[in-house]
Amino acid sequence: MKDKLICIIHYALLKAKEKGDLSIQEIPSIVLEVPKEEGHGDFATTVALSLAKSEKKPPRKIAEIIKDAIEDSGGILERIEIAGPGYINFFIKDSAWLSVLSEIEGKGANYGRSDIGKSKPVQIEFVSANPTGPLHIGHGRGAAVGDSLARLLSFAGYDVKREFYINDFGSQVENLGNSIYFKYRELSGDNEAAKVVRAEAADDETPGAQDTSNLYLGEYITDLAKDFIARPEFQALPEDEKKIYCREEGIKMMLRQIGETLLKFGVSFDEWYSERKLYDPKNNLVRAAIDELREKGLVFEDGGAVWLTTTRFGDDKDRVLIRNNGQTTYFASDIAYHRDKFMRGFREIVDVWGADHHGYIPRMKAAIQALGHDPDEFNVLLVQLVNLMREGQPVKMSKRAGTFVTLEEVMDEVGTDACRFTFLLRRPDSHLDFDLDLVKSQSSENPVYYVQYAHARLSSVFRQAAEKGIVLPPIEKVNLSRLSLPEELAIIKRLSVFPELVEKAAEAKEPHRLTYYLQELAGELHGYYFRHKFISDDLELTYARMHLVKAVRQVIATALGLLGVSAPESM
Repeated sequence: MKDKLICIIHYALLKAKEKGDLSIQEIPSIVLEVPKEEGHGDFATTVALSLAKSEKKPPRKIAEIIKDAIEDSGGILERIEIAGPGYINFFIKDSAWLSVLSEIEGKGANYGRSDIGKSKPVQIEFVSANPTGPLHIGHGRGAAVGDSLARLLSFAGYDVKREFYINDFGSQVENLGNSIYFKYRELSGDNEAAKVVRAEAADDETPGAQDTSNLYLGEYITDLAKDFIARPEFQALPEDEKKIYCREEGIKMMLRQIGETLLKFGVSFDEWYSERKLYDPKNNLVRAAIDELREKGLVFEDGGAVWLTTTRFGDDKDRVLIRNNGQTTYFASDIAYHRDKFMRGFREIVDVWGADHHGYIPRMKAAIQALGHDPDEFNVLLVQLVNLMREGQPVKMSKRAGTFVTLEEVMDEVGTDACRFTFLLRRPDSHLDFDLDLVKSQSSENPVYYVQYAHARLSSVFRQAAEKGIVLPPIEKVNLSRLSLPEELAIIKRLSVFPELVEKAAEAKEPHRLTYYLQELAGELHGYYFRHKFISDDLELTYARMHLVKAVRQVIATALGLLGVSAPESM
């Protein structure tokens, strides 16, 4: 509806210019807002005020000119009013709003789909957990945000690829392998050798690298060691190769579990990108990235280390690429990784990070710019912590994981749908209280139940109609003008904004806008359902309301699908 009205105003401006009533050099951008007060119409624009200076006319005079030039060939306008200093208020006919139902039925699941992305290649990298432990609820929130954003951008016409970056290079995975090997030696009764392995691991300076106090990892490492002992191919290996076997098989097993958890969560990836690929001897991407930056004159040496002049691009200090001991930094790896993303043809990159990485954004923006790319092509969504609550008290740890709560455990307790919807209730950069009791409750206080129940309730209407032998005629043969109640028109107006909501949410990269919308739509639907009968002896009214029900159910299902949440037929 808004697009139709913008076109009407645009042509009115062109007509006024042709007649010489306005001397517009360039047609301005036309912004329509929904007035806060219902008496001010369905839409309002300030275009007359924005033209006042260039036209050297009072805004109200310009508004009158625009009003007189408007041609409503589609017959959607009830009336036009000029208010205040020059606002133009538009009142839409009820019959025009009713046409939204026909549009929804015609497009079905594609209602709201957009082409604003114009097939722009976008990569979203999210989760990217170290393959040294299970996914916790923080990873779950990042997974929900990244996957829902991918669905939303795809629906808005972008060419989206999902990527998981595997941190399988460096001290953390080495320590995982050492821990498994240590446990194997211990289980084999070689305590002296086990002490040597533990001492070697303890020499690593990575904070917490050899912390096997975590109950989950302790059990997991013990299980793996027992499994390996039982494998003939492992026992046949020389002792030095057993260490490598423990590391490589340990990574594979943990990645397999991470992948299974994510699939259960409704998340899949187009690419699992190994960090080791960056250090491939045949094509060392880290060295290539540093060489490119050196050729640009952006690399210097100081104190035996190699530095990147990130201060030239807005960072607060220059950053080390290669330490004075010859080891490359994580920053160097990240530069090479993101350079490779652009080389693969992506024109926009979105990373979903934990909020504790906020200080890392400026240096990565600087690195992107140093590589010759627009820093605005690199975006980061920060995901804040999740506070898990039960009976009003924080849930600090799980029985198996020890120091944190796993995503798997939360899914098992409340279900995948409730988990995903709850993670998306707030902006990702805001703290989230996840109340287990509330999320499991079947009440209007539970947002996901409230929305899903709206879909199930509407589905039940069609089952009731079938039981009564009611066959719904095509919408073009139904008298939709019977939908004249304020609640009915309010719901239709809410449905009409869904396409715009999709576009704005995609542009802002904010999938949580869909949860807000769904709660508002469900609230209007439930209130309407309680006050009025959908199926009655008045067949004409019944048919009209069933088509309204059909449209609402479709939009709820589509929006839930973009969140990765199911739309149940019954509950």
